[in-house]
Amino acid sequence: MPRPPPRFRPRGNTMIIFTRIARTAGSVVLWVLTIIGAASLALWAASAAGLVKPLIVVSGSMAPEINTGDLLLSLPKTATDLEVGDVATIRGGARHELITHRVVEVEADASGSAVVRMQGDANDTVDPHDYVVPAGMSVWTPWMQVPGAGVVIDKLTTPTVAVPLVVGLLALCSLAVFPAQDDRREREASKRSAGTEQTA
Repeated sequence: MPRPPPRFRPRGNTMIIFTRIARTAGSVVLWVLTIIGAASLALWAASAAGLVKPLIVVSGSMAPEINTGDLLLSLPKTATDLEVGDVATIRGGARHELITHRVVEVEADASGSAVVRMQGDANDTVDPHDYVVPAGMSVWTPWMQVPGAGVVIDKLTTPTVAVPLVVGLLALCSLAVFPAQDDRREREASKRSAGTEQTA
Protein backbone atom coordinates (compact mmCIF):
# COMPACT_ATOMS: atom_id res chain seq x y z
CA MET A 1 0.00 0.00 0.00
CA PRO A 2 1.57 3.29 -1.03
CA ARG A 3 2.41 5.74 1.73
CA PRO A 4 0.60 9.05 1.71
CA PRO A 5 2.82 11.91 0.68
CA PRO A 6 4.21 14.06 3.50
CA ARG A 7 2.12 16.98 4.62
CA PHE A 8 3.08 20.34 3.28
CA ARG A 9 4.28 22.71 5.99
CA PRO A 10 4.68 26.30 4.87
CA ARG A 11 7.90 27.89 6.06
CA GLY A 12 7.93 31.37 7.53
CA ASN A 13 10.26 33.89 5.99
CA THR A 14 13.24 35.40 7.73
CA MET A 15 11.31 38.47 8.87
CA ILE A 16 8.69 36.37 10.66
CA ILE A 17 11.39 34.33 12.41
CA PHE A 18 13.20 37.49 13.43
CA THR A 19 9.93 38.98 14.71
CA ARG A 20 9.25 35.90 16.83
CA ILE A 21 12.73 36.04 18.34
CA ALA A 22 12.36 39.76 19.02
CA ARG A 23 8.94 39.20 20.58
CA THR A 24 10.33 36.50 22.87
CA ALA A 25 13.18 38.81 23.87
CA GLY A 26 10.64 41.57 24.45
CA SER A 27 8.62 39.31 26.74
CA VAL A 28 11.72 38.48 28.78
CA VAL A 29 12.69 42.15 28.99
CA LEU A 30 9.14 43.05 30.00
CA TRP A 31 9.22 40.58 32.90
CA VAL A 32 12.69 41.73 33.97
CA LEU A 33 11.59 45.37 33.88
CA THR A 34 8.51 44.48 35.91
CA ILE A 35 10.64 42.85 38.60
CA ILE A 36 13.16 45.71 38.60
CA GLY A 37 10.34 48.24 38.69
CA ALA A 38 8.68 46.53 41.65
CA ALA A 39 12.00 46.35 43.51
CA SER A 40 12.75 50.00 42.72
CA LEU A 41 9.30 51.06 43.90
CA ALA A 42 9.75 49.15 47.15
CA LEU A 43 13.21 50.71 47.65
CA TRP A 44 11.84 54.19 46.89
CA ALA A 45 8.99 53.72 49.38
CA ALA A 46 11.39 52.47 52.06
CA SER A 47 13.74 55.39 51.37
CA ALA A 48 10.89 57.92 51.51
CA ALA A 49 9.79 56.44 54.83
CA GLY A 50 13.32 56.75 56.22
CA LEU A 51 13.76 53.00 56.58
CA VAL A 52 16.68 52.64 54.19
CA LYS A 53 19.04 54.97 52.32
CA PRO A 54 20.75 54.02 49.03
CA LEU A 55 24.21 55.58 48.71
CA ILE A 56 26.70 55.55 45.83
CA VAL A 57 30.33 55.63 46.98
CA VAL A 58 32.25 58.38 45.18
CA SER A 59 35.70 58.07 46.75
CA GLY A 60 38.19 55.38 47.70
CA SER A 61 38.71 56.50 51.30
CA MET A 62 37.28 53.20 52.60
CA ALA A 63 39.15 50.90 50.20
CA PRO A 64 39.63 48.00 49.99
CA GLU A 65 36.47 47.10 51.95
CA ILE A 66 34.27 49.71 50.27
CA ASN A 67 35.31 50.91 46.82
CA THR A 68 34.42 53.75 44.50
CA GLY A 69 31.26 52.92 42.55
CA ASP A 70 29.81 50.53 45.12
CA LEU A 71 26.17 50.84 46.12
CA LEU A 72 25.39 50.86 49.84
CA LEU A 73 21.95 50.22 51.25
CA SER A 74 22.10 51.69 54.73
CA LEU A 75 19.81 51.46 57.75
CA PRO A 76 19.28 54.12 60.43
CA LYS A 77 20.98 53.76 63.79
CA THR A 78 20.93 56.03 66.83
CA ALA A 79 24.27 57.83 67.00
CA THR A 80 24.73 57.07 70.70
CA ASP A 81 24.49 53.34 69.86
CA LEU A 82 27.52 53.51 67.57
CA GLU A 83 30.58 51.56 68.62
CA VAL A 84 34.22 51.90 67.72
CA GLY A 85 34.82 49.95 64.52
CA ASP A 86 31.37 50.56 63.05
CA VAL A 87 31.11 52.03 59.57
CA ALA A 88 28.73 54.99 59.58
CA THR A 89 27.48 57.62 57.16
CA ILE A 90 27.16 61.05 58.78
CA ARG A 91 26.68 64.49 57.30
CA GLY A 92 29.48 66.89 58.16
CA GLY A 93 32.57 68.72 57.02
CA ALA A 94 32.93 72.14 55.42
CA ARG A 95 30.42 71.28 52.68
CA HIS A 96 28.06 69.45 55.04
CA GLU A 97 28.14 66.36 52.82
CA LEU A 98 27.57 62.70 53.64
CA ILE A 99 30.78 60.96 54.72
CA THR A 100 31.08 57.19 55.10
CA HIS A 101 34.02 56.31 57.35
CA ARG A 102 34.85 54.04 60.27
CA VAL A 103 34.08 55.19 63.82
CA VAL A 104 37.19 55.59 65.99
CA GLU A 105 35.59 57.35 68.97
CA VAL A 106 32.11 58.17 70.28
CA GLU A 107 31.19 60.32 73.25
CA ALA A 108 28.20 62.33 74.45
CA ASP A 109 28.36 66.02 75.29
CA ALA A 110 26.41 67.89 77.98
CA SER A 111 23.38 68.37 75.71
CA GLY A 112 23.11 64.66 74.96
CA SER A 113 24.42 65.03 71.43
CA ALA A 114 26.80 62.39 70.13
CA VAL A 115 30.27 63.54 69.12
CA VAL A 116 31.67 61.03 66.63
CA ARG A 117 35.20 60.87 65.28
CA MET A 118 35.82 58.84 62.15
CA GLN A 119 38.61 57.85 59.80
CA GLY A 120 38.66 56.29 56.35
CA ASP A 121 40.35 52.89 56.16
CA ALA A 122 42.58 54.17 53.36
CA ASN A 123 43.43 57.42 55.17
CA ASP A 124 46.46 57.88 57.39
CA THR A 125 44.82 60.32 59.79
CA VAL A 126 41.52 60.85 61.57
CA ASP A 127 39.05 63.18 59.85
CA PRO A 128 39.95 66.80 60.71
CA HIS A 129 36.49 67.58 62.10
CA ASP A 130 34.16 65.97 64.62
CA TYR A 131 30.68 64.84 63.61
CA VAL A 132 28.11 66.20 66.05
CA VAL A 133 24.78 64.40 65.92
CA PRO A 134 21.96 66.01 67.95
CA ALA A 135 20.27 63.89 70.61
CA GLY A 136 17.64 61.55 69.21
CA MET A 137 18.88 61.78 65.63
CA SER A 138 20.09 58.77 63.69
CA VAL A 139 23.00 58.11 61.37
CA TRP A 140 23.24 55.53 58.59
CA THR A 141 25.12 52.23 58.77
CA PRO A 142 25.64 49.89 55.78
CA TRP A 143 23.29 46.92 55.66
CA MET A 144 24.04 45.67 52.14
CA GLN A 145 26.88 46.41 49.74
CA VAL A 146 26.56 45.81 45.98
CA PRO A 147 30.00 46.11 44.35
CA GLY A 148 30.02 48.25 41.21
CA ALA A 149 26.25 48.79 41.17
CA GLY A 150 26.67 52.52 41.75
CA VAL A 151 28.64 52.85 38.50
CA VAL A 152 25.87 51.07 36.58
CA ILE A 153 23.16 53.28 38.10
CA ASP A 154 25.19 56.41 37.37
CA LYS A 155 25.69 55.39 33.72
CA LEU A 156 22.06 54.41 33.19
CA THR A 157 20.82 57.76 34.49
CA THR A 158 22.89 59.83 32.04
CA PRO A 159 20.74 61.13 29.12
CA THR A 160 23.09 59.83 26.41
CA VAL A 161 22.58 56.28 27.68
CA ALA A 162 19.11 56.45 29.20
CA VAL A 163 17.25 57.84 26.16
CA PRO A 164 18.45 55.26 23.56
CA LEU A 165 18.04 52.48 26.13
CA VAL A 166 14.43 53.46 26.88
CA VAL A 167 13.61 53.68 23.16
CA GLY A 168 15.09 50.23 22.53
CA LEU A 169 13.30 48.69 25.50
CA LEU A 170 9.98 50.21 24.44
CA ALA A 171 10.45 48.77 20.95
CA LEU A 172 11.09 45.28 22.35
CA CYS A 173 8.16 45.55 24.74
CA SER A 174 5.84 46.67 21.94
CA LEU A 175 6.70 43.51 20.00
CA ALA A 176 5.83 41.45 23.06
CA VAL A 177 2.53 43.21 23.69
CA PHE A 178 1.21 43.76 20.15
CA PRO A 179 1.18 40.67 17.87
CA ALA A 180 2.77 41.19 14.48
CA GLN A 181 0.45 41.32 11.46
CA ASP A 182 2.71 38.97 9.49
CA ASP A 183 2.55 36.39 12.25
CA ARG A 184 -1.25 36.49 12.25
CA ARG A 185 -1.30 36.00 8.49
CA GLU A 186 1.04 33.03 8.84
CA ARG A 187 -1.22 31.39 11.42
CA GLU A 188 -4.25 31.90 9.18
CA ALA A 189 -2.38 30.41 6.22
CA SER A 190 -1.36 27.43 8.33
CA LYS A 191 -4.98 26.79 9.29
CA ARG A 192 -6.11 26.93 5.65
CA SER A 193 -3.38 24.53 4.56
CA ALA A 194 -4.03 22.01 7.34
CA GLY A 195 -4.79 18.61 5.86
CA THR A 196 -3.52 19.55 2.39
CA GLU A 197 -1.25 16.96 0.78
CA GLN A 198 1.28 17.32 -1.99
CA THR A 199 0.53 15.97 -5.46
CA ALA A 200 2.22 15.79 -8.85
